[in-house]
Order: sequence, then C-alpha cells, then structure tokens
Amino acid sequence: MSDSPMEAANPLTGSDFTQSTEPFRLFSEWLDEAGRTEPNDPNAMTLATVDEDGLPDARMVLLKGLDARGFVFFTNTMSAKGRELAATPKAALVFHWKSLRRQVRVRGPVEQVTDTEADVYFATRPRLSQIGAWASQQSQPLEGRFAFEAAVAATTAKYALGSVPRPPHWTGFRIVPTAIEFWHDRPFRLHDRIVFRRPEPTGDWTRTRLYP
Repeated sequence: MSDSPMEAANPLTGSDFTQSTEPFRLFSEWLDEAGRTEPNDPNAMTLATVDEDGLPDARMVLLKGLDARGFVFFTNTMSAKGRELAATPKAALVFHWKSLRRQVRVRGPVEQVTDTEADVYFATRPRLSQIGAWASQQSQPLEGRFAFEAAVAATTAKYALGSVPRPPHWTGFRIVPTAIEFWHDRPFRLHDRIVFRRPEPTGDWTRTRLYP
C-alpha cells in the first residue's frame, strides 16, 4: 500500500498506526497509552446488545480480559445484558479515550467463558464485590435501598468465614471480533479510520482505510 501525504505519521500519536497489520497488538498498545492518560477507567467500554424486540440496548462495562480470542467482561447472567446475550449472542463494543482523541469499535459473536476462567477472575475481586454478586438481583425491580442493604448484610453473615464462592449466575462473556475499527482525531475532521475485518472468528484479517 502506498501512502499519500495525508497518511504521514500523525504528530499526535508519534507513529502511523494505519500501517499496523495486527489489530489485537495495536489495541493493546492503545489501551496501554490510555492507562497512562485517562483519569478514570481506561478499560471502560460501551457494550451494545439487542433485546427480544430487536431494540438496541447499551451500557458501560469494564474490559477484564484481552487475548487473541477476544474481549472479556463479567456480569450476572440474569441481568438485562446477560439475558439479551443468551438470546442473541452477538455484540458491539466502543472504547473512547478522550485524552488521546481515539476510539475503537468492535463487533462480533459472543461466547461464555469457561467456569475456570470465571472462577479465577471472581477470586481476584474485592470481598464486598463478591458479596454484591450474590446479593444483587441485577436489573430486577428494587423496592428500596434498604432491601438491597439487608441482602448485602445477610450474604455477608452467610459467608462470614472462609472465601466467597462464585455464584452460578455470575460469569464472563467473550466478544470474538470479526471487525475492529480504529479511529483517531485529525484536524478539520479529516480523521484516520482503519478497519480490520475477517469473515469468521478464525479467519485472516484484512485491513481497509475508510473515509472519515
């Protein structure tokens, strides 16, 4: 691929990311940079799913795992997103790092992580977060804050001694991308956009530059 003058190294990035050939490596580099510049939660991402009527649903979650298989987050499977992913195991993600003027979009099918993966991550959570995973009926109606605090107190008493086991309804999901788009702000809205696509989760990546 030849580069025009518009494709020269971006002075805001220090290197020309448009020449990258492996999206997971490029994402890891951007995430590392965001970890040094974002004031809060550089691993925050918008997770978009669809409900039973096909209506899009979106919320912020935290990326808790990344490897060559995909992007992992954890949740209560009885939550709205858990139920929606069970019915339609496809999702989209958006990372936005305002400090870097960058965003990444991810799309693909979703799979549940193994019990071992879920157990390992659950064991790293703060104890009160583990308690909350048992006490919260996520996304269900709550008659008042006191009811939730009472559930937390009851669960705390139940697991007063020893470790807190992982609830059977709490696990992780992995988005296995078939498309990853990298966007970087440029002056006058002449932004850089590079999208990596593959026909299936095990296929080879192709790279395409997009108009901004």
